Amino acid sequence: MRIVVPFSAARPKTRLGEVLTRPERREFAAAMLADVLAALDGVDRDLDVTVLATGPVDVDASVVVDDRPLTTAVNDRLDAVPTAAVMADLALATPDALADLLDSTADLAIAAGLGGGTNAFLARDAAFRVDYHGASYRDHLDIAREEELSVREVDSRRLAVDIDEPDDLAELLLHGDGAARDWLVDAGFELDVGGGRVEVIRE
Repeated sequence: MRIVVPFSAARPKTRLGEVLTRPERREFAAAMLADVLAALDGVDRDLDVTVLATGPVDVDASVVVDDRPLTTAVNDRLDAVPTAAVMADLALATPDALADLLDSTADLAIAAGLGGGTNAFLARDAAFRVDYHGASYRDHLDIAREEELSVREVDSRRLAVDIDEPDDLAELLLHGDGAARDWLVDAGFELDVGGGRVEVIRE
């Protein structure tokens, strides 16, 4: 089974710019990518994993550099099925959560992000195509209906949390246990529970 992991190598995680410098964002994004690749490596399946990066990246996986828009780059890799796409910022992903998605027999298995995006999917029918603009999860369900594809919506907290905004860092510190969480701790981030809602502060 082919797995594509899209990764922004040039300007990753711009929405974390208020808490991380540009070099820090690159390091943190690389740590999250390492966590996703480790989770995929832990899946007890025969997976052909490729990092689809906008620029060169040093990882222990096959890398294809493609600086075109995400929608175009991913659609060009959906000519053969089954093919899955797993976003590189799913730092809470586990082998079990990914296996649940990848074991689906539906034409399209899809996991939503908390903000309406599409964090991961498995396409078993070449009629499916992606459109990552706007609320892509809703759009992808519409595309599946238009093509009369069977759909399984994967309800997984581990796959729903993508690390995009400063508030997302709390989820990683609470529930993560990989390279990305270690990076945050080493960079001085910690949980603050004094205000009623769990927040993240930096020493």
